[in-house]
Amino acid sequence: MKTKDHMYRIEKYSNIHCLIVFLFIVFWSYAQESNENVSPKKYIAYFTDQSIDVNGNESEESWKKVKATEHFIDIEGVKTPKYKTSVKMLWNEEYVYFLAKMEEPHVWGNLKQRDTIIFYNNDFEIFIDPDNDTHNYYEFEINALNTLWDLFITKPYREGTPVLNDWDANGLKSAVQINGTLNDPTDIDKGWTLEVAIPFKVFRTSYYHKNVPRDTFWRVNFSRVNWDFQLEQNRYQRKKNQQGKFESEYNWVWSPMGVINMHRPEDWGYVYFSSKKTGEQDEFELPQDHRVKQYLYMLYRKQKEFYKKNNRWGTTFEEISSNHLEIEGNRLIRNLENHQTGFNITVVSPFTNRLFIIKEDGKIVEKED
Repeated sequence: MKTKDHMYRIEKYSNIHCLIVFLFIVFWSYAQESNENVSPKKYIAYFTDQSIDVNGNESEESWKKVKATEHFIDIEGVKTPKYKTSVKMLWNEEYVYFLAKMEEPHVWGNLKQRDTIIFYNNDFEIFIDPDNDTHNYYEFEINALNTLWDLFITKPYREGTPVLNDWDANGLKSAVQINGTLNDPTDIDKGWTLEVAIPFKVFRTSYYHKNVPRDTFWRVNFSRVNWDFQLEQNRYQRKKNQQGKFESEYNWVWSPMGVINMHRPEDWGYVYFSSKKTGEQDEFELPQDHRVKQYLYMLYRKQKEFYKKNNRWGTTFEEISSNHLEIEGNRLIRNLENHQTGFNITVVSPFTNRLFIIKEDGKIVEKED
């Protein structure tokens, strides 16, 4: 759960199990655009009818039949991490499964309480937005001790909304296998493997919601947090600089974000849940309207930047410095409308003729034109 300079932090009092959220709008995120050369990754999760024993091992034949993702890249999409990370996915009618493999010469962890700030240890993180609207999404963080932090996030942190830290992913199963020795600085480890099963019912929006994603996609990303360490009384600790402050962590991800901020669901990867079984082959291409939504988020960020400078919303596209009128050579029909509580920016897709509206809180509404 990373944003630049750790602007967003959540702490939980263990004695009263009470959430304290201190969230501020990250002004830099409005001005900083994503790297235009970064495009979302895609992955096909195949169906399995085999029983999966969540034990941290890749023992089932289904795991052996599916490919892993590409090795992770630095969050900005530029640097190659010093340790390799990859993920596999499967699904059946009840669960979505994840298997993450992480190279690590020193496997360590000291956080054992659920819902504490797990990324203060090296960890693995799963981000899921089932309906691709950037709101009401999920985050799961797990360290090498198999300690879980699960969160439900109503809106990205840029909107200053609270996080539901007391939300629980009931029925989630996870297991860790360590190729080496945990918390032993006297030897060199090879790494650790994390296996996770999350019930689809966790993502239901109502009791009768049929949400098993057969032959459709979710927006998903994975992040691995890795810290340089120091030893204190022969125990691993996050490394500090000469001023006594913790050095910055490394953020390694599957689908690069272009900026140091995981909480931009519009930039996550695409996972397609194929009804074909493991061992079979399927194909998936990014939806054409992905480009339309990315264009809308560009306008959204420019409006936010304009408001920061002028204390009002821009009323024309010329004011917010956006004269770009085409996507892949297709001319856009667009409209900017302000109202008492914000704005609506509307674009008609040149690919599907669907109407897309982005609101001041970043939520996209999709309609038939």
